[in-house]
Amino acid sequence: MVMVRFVDETTSGARDEAWHLEIFEERLSLRELIRRRVFQEVAEHNARQPEVFRGLVRPGGTERTLNGYRMPERRRVDAEEQFARAVEAFTRNGFVVLVDDRQVEELDVEVDLRAGTEVCFLKLVPLVGG
Repeated sequence: MVMVRFVDETTSGARDEAWHLEIFEERLSLRELIRRRVFQEVAEHNARQPEVFRGLVRPGGTERTLNGYRMPERRRVDAEEQFARAVEAFTRNGFVVLVDDRQVEELDVEVDLRAGTEVCFLKLVPLVGG
């Protein structure tokens, strides 16, 4: 079992506070790593039901805010739907993933996980005007 550190960054330089997830395998595909991350953040959101969803991708029917996505009413977020949105965002270059500072470009590539592994989700910010 390893403790993997997840960090979200943007190309504008913003970096969210890191959080950790225990993973029992030493190798996982990037797709599975994204799935576990999304399912964990959705489970935490659904347990607390805060007004703002803080996650990898925007849930449907929400409004972007400075610190996440405002839910029009407190409702449960669907983990499978969020995972599908995350995979789609990855395939259209909405974010890139760096595992220990090395970019992983394909969802089915297996990554090695060890104690202290950092997985950075770098969210790409569109350029203004083009």
